[in-house]
Amino acid sequence: MSGHSKWANIKHKKTKEDARRGQVFTKLSRQITVAARNGGGDPEANFQLRLAIDKAKDANMPNESIDRAIRRGTGELGGEAYEQFTYEGYAPGGVAVLVDIMTDNRNRAAGDVRYLFSRHDGSLGEAGSVAWMFDVRGLVEVDRAGAPGLDEVMLLAADAGAEDVEEAEDRFVILTSPQELDAVRRALEDQGLRIRSAELTYRPRTTVELDEAGTRKVLKLIDALEENDDVQQVYTNLEIPDEILEKLEA
Repeated sequence: MSGHSKWANIKHKKTKEDARRGQVFTKLSRQITVAARNGGGDPEANFQLRLAIDKAKDANMPNESIDRAIRRGTGELGGEAYEQFTYEGYAPGGVAVLVDIMTDNRNRAAGDVRYLFSRHDGSLGEAGSVAWMFDVRGLVEVDRAGAPGLDEVMLLAADAGAEDVEEAEDRFVILTSPQELDAVRRALEDQGLRIRSAELTYRPRTTVELDEAGTRKVLKLIDALEENDDVQQVYTNLEIPDEILEKLEA
């Protein structure tokens, strides 16, 4: 996994998740609403909606909240109209940053994101300035507990149409083309593997390593962005070496 992904797993421990549960539900609700608006309210016929619902259930979002978000998206309930777009920029040390936005007020979101970049010694870029450094990939995380060994998981993933498998401490990370994400997820489930998550993500083509001080600066920017309600996801090409990661965990 990339350095930022490892850091996300560290900081999203249960105590912090509980403290921010309301904010998490707000973001997940927006994802469901937009997915239902764009592709309809049937998760079996709307892949993006199914992914959004799966993420919401993983976060223990109540079923009534999920249903309300779907109905807002299909027009059965009134609500805000959300836009989805991406900002691009640079964190300290030249680290590339993509910020996935979902908002009912573009001007507010633009002002907030610009302020956060400036406050943390970063800078916003023009459209296309850093997006070329990333590829869109499907990502399926499989729980390592109860799963077979790496070699067998690689064979199962390859048979399902996956492109690559990465090994992490407590899970396997399977990469797919965006088009094959749902098919791979379903095939692995059919093989009895426990799926932790399945989503589209941006993977950096090359990564950047900084010293501890520089890494901490970048992570402060990432944290500040992720705490904004309009920000859905933050992707970077920051790679954190294990020795620095251990200091950050301490």
